[in-house]
Amino acid sequence: MKIISIVGARPNFVKVAPLHRAFLAHPGIEPILVHTGQHYDARLSDVFFEQLDLPKPDYHLGVGPGTPTEQSAEIELTFEKVLTLEQPDWVLVVGDVTSTLACASVASRMGVHVAHVEAGLRSGDLRMPEEYNRIETDKLSDLLFVTEQSGVDNLRREGLVDEKIHFVGNVMIDSLVRYRQKANALNAIGDLGVRSRNYVLLTMHRPANVDNEAGLRNILQILCETALCQTVVFPLHPRTRASLMNFGLMRQLEATPNVRLLEPQGYLEFLNLMEYASLVITDSGGIQEETTYLQVPCLTFRDSTERPVTIELGTNQLLADLNPETVRRKVAEILDGRTKPGVIPPLWDGKAAERIVRILCTTQMYRGFTL
Repeated sequence: MKIISIVGARPNFVKVAPLHRAFLAHPGIEPILVHTGQHYDARLSDVFFEQLDLPKPDYHLGVGPGTPTEQSAEIELTFEKVLTLEQPDWVLVVGDVTSTLACASVASRMGVHVAHVEAGLRSGDLRMPEEYNRIETDKLSDLLFVTEQSGVDNLRREGLVDEKIHFVGNVMIDSLVRYRQKANALNAIGDLGVRSRNYVLLTMHRPANVDNEAGLRNILQILCETALCQTVVFPLHPRTRASLMNFGLMRQLEATPNVRLLEPQGYLEFLNLMEYASLVITDSGGIQEETTYLQVPCLTFRDSTERPVTIELGTNQLLADLNPETVRRKVAEILDGRTKPGVIPPLWDGKAAERIVRILCTTQMYRGFTL
């Protein structure tokens, strides 16, 4: 059974790594790795391949920068050639980025079975390109691998048949479980000179938060006030850095006391920074899941989440109101020890990739393919 796995953006690498490893361990599976090049910055790509023990991709589509429409068109044109050459049994896509939908679309048109990992997640906010990508990818997929119960409920409500839907757990947590000890041994917090539970980790990259001056100024005020209580560690995403430069705010940020600005971090370094933070402030989807597993308080600067289990069971809280005073009170509450308790969600046990392999193999055997 030949399976092509797609990676394109930073979160994809973390999710595909345990799957690719599980495919390699199965004698009946021939895995092929395709990197679209959607994230072309080496700091968001190459270091992840190295740290997650991913081999050099079998194909690198080299898409590079562009609008989502430009990237989608280039991915579809180049990936079509790969499918024509390889004739795979399955194309496996993960998450909700441009590469996910573009590759699923080409595979579906060419009659290749599609498996979607992280299916069924919904924020209810169609202003987010990721929400459109999730919905459309699920429509095109033959197998839907779900991380939490809300995903199953959403897919059923949208009329997708139960035979396609499989609650398997979270492959992102598979990577966390495997590399947690290695990340701690790397000791990124020691290299920074910060102490465990004595710093706040901040990440911001979503266009709604960083592409406008008003949003950035709010974030800067929140950062400044938080830094009065604890050191703020702030790895700067390239998009965020570019916006700060564009609006003339970079010098103000650099001059803020008790703030440690970092370049984008590798997977292991960032995992270590998350584990020992007193609080993580973010607008990322995956970080909501990782902090829930690590039992670290998380404030998410969004008015909705496609991962409700991180709120219902986990340590995550949404902050739709970016009013600095509202945020200041919430941060002070958490740093004072009044945190939201959380538990690890069902099947987030480091074995999701194994379940996915079993289901793929069973499905293929029903189709008359002998393993």
